[in-house]
Amino acid sequence: MPADKDTQTQKIEATLREHAMSHAGAHEDFPWGHRAIKVKDKTFLFMSVDGAKLSLSVKLPESGGAALMLPFTQPADYGLGKSGWVTARFDSGAQAPVSVLKAWIDESYQAIAPKKLAAKAERGSTPSRATRVKAAAKKAVASVKKVAKKAVAKVRGATKKASPPKKVSPPKRPARKAAPARGKRQAAPTARRARRS
Repeated sequence: MPADKDTQTQKIEATLREHAMSHAGAHEDFPWGHRAIKVKDKTFLFMSVDGAKLSLSVKLPESGGAALMLPFTQPADYGLGKSGWVTARFDSGAQAPVSVLKAWIDESYQAIAPKKLAAKAERGSTPSRATRVKAAAKKAVASVKKVAKKAVAKVRGATKKASPPKKVSPPKRPARKAAPARGKRQAAPTARRARRS
């Protein structure tokens, strides 16, 4: 079974690599033993496979906020997260949403590539890459919201089944006389004189 996961993860990696390399001016490098796909010596995709585990990092200036709502993402390490880089990790390649990852690669390329190459790539695409990226991000966020609603419904169902605790009212205290305002003197009570008969 693990061998199947390995081959499936490798197929997904190959698909994502091919998609990234199809961009104008893209070339491959292997710093630190990881795959880096660059344009004009600036990396727009870091990707690695370790057994059945797939990991990739991309720069997402537009959809980064939505991407970080997904359970398999986090801000990229080494301070890159502050610059809009997002890392996605999958224990099994089968879990990877390939269409979303391709859209993220496109957005990362548009963010990193020189303006002339980015404009050329934008003209060559059928629907605009930005449109595809936004649509993929919306789809991913919708699936996360659906999962969250199910979880909330389960929690509410569990709390309804549990019997509510009995409310115990605190004992009543006798009413107190109001204390005089601070700093003000209270008038001394006047003594009544007894009548002489």
